[in-house]
Amino acid sequence: MNVTKSKKWGSLLLASTLAATLLTTYVAPNVTFAANRNTTTQNTVQSGAFTPQTLQQTQFGQVQGSHDTVNKALVWQGIPYAAPTLGAQRWKAPSDPKPWTGVLDTTKPGNVAIQASGANTIGTEDALNLDIYRPDNAKEKLPVIVFIHGGNNQTGKSTEITGNSMVNDTHAIFVSVNYRLGPLGFNPLPALKTGTDEENSGNYTLLDIAKSLDWVKNNIEQFGGDADNVTVAGFSAGGRDVMAMLISPLFEGKFDKAISLSGGMTVADEDTSAATFAKAIAPLAVADGKKATEKEAYDWLLTTGSDVRDYLYSIPAEKLAKLMGNAGIRMSVFPHLYTDGTVLPKEGFATKKYNDVPLLMLTGADEFSLFGRFDLYFAKNIADNTINTDPNVIAKYNFINKYGGELYSLFNVQESAKKMFSHYSSDIYGMQIDFGADAYVAGNAMSPIGAFHGVFVPLLSPDNTNYDAVVGSAYDLPGAVDLGKMFRSYISNFVHNGDPNGAGLTEWNTWTPQSSLDGESMLVLDANRRKALAYTSSPAFTTEQVIAAMRADHTISEADKSELISKVLNGRWFSGQLDQSFGNPIKK
Repeated sequence: MNVTKSKKWGSLLLASTLAATLLTTYVAPNVTFAANRNTTTQNTVQSGAFTPQTLQQTQFGQVQGSHDTVNKALVWQGIPYAAPTLGAQRWKAPSDPKPWTGVLDTTKPGNVAIQASGANTIGTEDALNLDIYRPDNAKEKLPVIVFIHGGNNQTGKSTEITGNSMVNDTHAIFVSVNYRLGPLGFNPLPALKTGTDEENSGNYTLLDIAKSLDWVKNNIEQFGGDADNVTVAGFSAGGRDVMAMLISPLFEGKFDKAISLSGGMTVADEDTSAATFAKAIAPLAVADGKKATEKEAYDWLLTTGSDVRDYLYSIPAEKLAKLMGNAGIRMSVFPHLYTDGTVLPKEGFATKKYNDVPLLMLTGADEFSLFGRFDLYFAKNIADNTINTDPNVIAKYNFINKYGGELYSLFNVQESAKKMFSHYSSDIYGMQIDFGADAYVAGNAMSPIGAFHGVFVPLLSPDNTNYDAVVGSAYDLPGAVDLGKMFRSYISNFVHNGDPNGAGLTEWNTWTPQSSLDGESMLVLDANRRKALAYTSSPAFTTEQVIAAMRADHTISEADKSELISKVLNGRWFSGQLDQSFGNPIKK
């Protein structure tokens, strides 16, 4: 029997480079009207009951989508949910898009938010749009998944995960959102605080996401969705945004369930963050002749004058997008999600008031593998392949992979559940994916990175190719295909009714302190070469035990250990206790 809440007390340069390369490819703007449509889609739009066609009506105008005959899905891409954030609207709350006449062509991906991509920038400040995927059938009142992409809130795009191949398996509508990124999505500088309390928070990305949820609430029934059954889901930074939504008064009543995929709890202090932003922008102010030195520019940028505000608005978006791009999952480099007291509470995740909905949190067993393997520390070893051939380099990588993975995985699920449990009434479910580390099963390409940050993506979206370069054909194995079917079944059940359990599936207990002690608080998913495997377990270690094991580890020298901890592992989302224990300064 599933454990209910009433019984709880008694009984997730290649990690960042890969993301930049694979997740931020620019696509042509989608702003033209459909002139010549296929005759099969020239239907009269009817308000009210859903009709299975690619021409649909929104509150702002008609949209023409496309028919994916291979996956039997209907698709609309680049639908504007808000007006452009250009010019005077740069750091403002999003407003309604201007209604259009005629039919908007939504058969191609929409604009992506401006962002750094290698040495270049891509995208635009006119990118508040979303994509909709649904099964090609006449079913109505389908549950809705609203997906927030990853990329450290600095890079990424809505097509990180597409819904073509998943919507029939999940019997749901999949909506994916583009939103403002980097210093255009988050900015705490005091000169910008001249608007509403929400605008003054600096959390513009969260304002965008809230606006997209309002659009879904007002329009999704026209696409056959249930406006009263909306699940917010996000991966990586998107997962952390989802966790932030759980404590934000702004999001009260805007969603009914939540899924955090390799997310965890992160927030930032406004004043400290403003100093980081001022330091990053100061060189631009000097180059633009605003001040003679970076110190003068830094001090000036922290003032509230209209001259500072006018200057910030005058900076080309391309220059802003390149700032703080070396964050490497370190909040100290690009701080965001500010505890302003309006959009996010001053006390952050120590709050006693959550937007209390059924919550599913997921982690991979080897969450740090890509971040560690492609950290600049190992760049020369990647270049000459000694990361795969030199025993000393392999040992150093194995050290940071093992302990970084354990700490990151704890951060994604266990630590979050522990923190929120006593103030959370709805069911909490924790999952860990172990698939990938066994070379006999997953192959030699995937086994060095194991159940990496993003391991779930090809399981949820089988046609996703983002990670092909690093996993090879691992997901083509019969066992992995079966694992994907199982994973999508759990997700389908959850988005339908808030409980992932169902016929033919291993029972998934809710997370409680007692189930954690009993070794049954997490559902673990894996696969052999033939079939999927699922069982209940709990982490076999705590953060304190991981740190103790690091101290006792003799697989590398103490000098190498100290260097790896201070240069590779420090200052990450998950490393707070590690940094304190080893006395490491935050890497800048």
